[in-house]
This record gives sequence, structure tokens and C-alpha cells, in this order.
Amino acid sequence: MCLMERGFYRYYWRMSSKKSPTSVKVFSRNKRAYYDYEVLDIMEGGLVLTGAEVKSIKTGQASINESFISIDKGDAWLWNAHVPKWQHSGTADYDPIRKRKVLLHQREIDKLAVKAKEKGVTLIPLKLYGKRGKIKVEIGICRGKKKYEKQRKEKERFLKQELHKEQRKYMV
Repeated sequence: MCLMERGFYRYYWRMSSKKSPTSVKVFSRNKRAYYDYEVLDIMEGGLVLTGAEVKSIKTGQASINESFISIDKGDAWLWNAHVPKWQHSGTADYDPIRKRKVLLHQREIDKLAVKAKEKGVTLIPLKLYGKRGKIKVEIGICRGKKKYEKQRKEKERFLKQELHKEQRKYMV
């Protein structure tokens, strides 16, 4: 019995056509969020965007530094995310800081709503990235840090740098 009759080539063809693991390209990060907030949990959601906004984000022009996420009437919304007008778009009346809908399952929205009602907890976008051709937002369930916590963290970082400098002096 030859290999063709046993279906070997069909099986081999299916094995070779498997896709590689999905690559993630980060377009924008909210670095300040990690300094100002303690991240308790992370979720992923999609964004409802126009075509020009997608192209603008993919060129790396978007900023989510002062943005936040709110839950209104069972929907999640991204506020204050700055996505500038794409240079080749023809629309004249474009608002770069409009609110954008975040696509989540209803149970995820309910979980976020319960967490956001806790005292001192807020929903902050941590990064915008592309995954399988879609623009995603990483949502952080965050609690604000006190001033003394930030100072302690800064001092620890400074001491660690000084220790590293001293160790490098004596390395050959």
C-alpha cells in the first residue's frame, strides 16, 4: 500500500500549513500608569475605530497617557485617548479625543463595573497593540499610589542603581 492511499500527504500538508504564533506589536504605552497606580488585574478588549484611526494608530501617533475607561449603561468607553487625524484622510471635522467604545463580553463588563465601584479603584488603559490585524487595548484595574509609596519606590530604584555602579567599578 503506497503512502498516497493511506492519506499521508494530506496529513503532512495539514501539518505544514499551521500558522505561526501570533505576534503582538505595541503601538502606544501608558508608562506613567505604572508609576502613579498599582495594577491589580489586567484585561484585554477591542476598540471600535474608523479606518483612518486604525492607520493613525499603526503609525504610532496615538497617546493614551491621560485616558481612562468608564462603564456607562452596560458598555465600556475609552475617554481622552488622543488619536490624531491621519495625514491622508479627507475628513475635515475630526475629533481626535472622542470617546471610543471598548469591545468586551458582558460578563467582563460586569466584572469591571464591580471592581470600579470599589473605593480608590480606577480603570486605566495600559497599552494599545495590534493582534491578528485588530487593535486591542490592555485595561488595568488600578489603585492609586500614595505619595510616600512613590517616593519609597524611587529611593529603592536609586539605591539599586548606585549599588550596580559600585559593583561595575570592581569588575574587570
